[in-house]
Amino acid sequence: MTEDQALARRSADREAAVGDASVPRLELADWGHRFGLVAGITTRGHGFSLGLWSDDHVGQVMTRWRAFRTTFEVRFPTCVLSHQVHGDRVAWHDGGPEGWVILDGLDGHATATPGVLLTVTVADCIPVYLAVPRTGAVALVHAGWRGVAAGVLERGVDTLARHTSARSADIVMHCGVGICGACYEVGPEVVSAVTGGRAAGQDHVDLRALLAQQAQALGLAEVSRSPWCSAHDRERFFSHRASGGRDGRMVAYLGRPLA
Repeated sequence: MTEDQALARRSADREAAVGDASVPRLELADWGHRFGLVAGITTRGHGFSLGLWSDDHVGQVMTRWRAFRTTFEVRFPTCVLSHQVHGDRVAWHDGGPEGWVILDGLDGHATATPGVLLTVTVADCIPVYLAVPRTGAVALVHAGWRGVAAGVLERGVDTLARHTSARSADIVMHCGVGICGACYEVGPEVVSAVTGGRAAGQDHVDLRALLAQQAQALGLAEVSRSPWCSAHDRERFFSHRASGGRDGRMVAYLGRPLA
């Protein structure tokens, strides 16, 4: 077994389907057991798209968003969401009003406040979960190739460090469900942007592997990766690339619940 296969197997043990028909999802059960956090991602089950710019009727999508909110609102009175721009901006949240906090132009969120649920929408891009177990502080970032190239992971780590006095070695990370390297064929300009190298013609990029390398360079304590691919596992997940841009969206989420 290769090191990558062993890592995938260990990571697979951490993700478990939740038996809730109203909001089908995978949760990072390992983080719940070890750190007391709620972390996961919605899935394609029952056509549960949360994409407002997909082919689904907007009323149906909003009904699903309400179901998502209802599922978590007792443990998380505040739910943070942003219009994402494939950048590197990560915001710190010292709490918020009950209900939705909807922002613009952000690709990551962080908080140390219990009861604040951080969310990002994905359909191939990688949701990156970050936590400081000793304090309960968390961050969640949306990492497509532009975000990886811009350093969105470093911004997330820096945001946690500045607001909690954590060291990089205090932070753990999980790269969630997203497109795998075999499915993510890109042009040389993308390869150059994310690796700093050159590629002739077409090539493939493994965003999770690149994020893991960045995490290692930053000195993070622990890194795991989901084995699921949003493109070739489309019976479970939505994929922008595999659908030609017509597919829906999943929502990744992370937070420390109220006691």
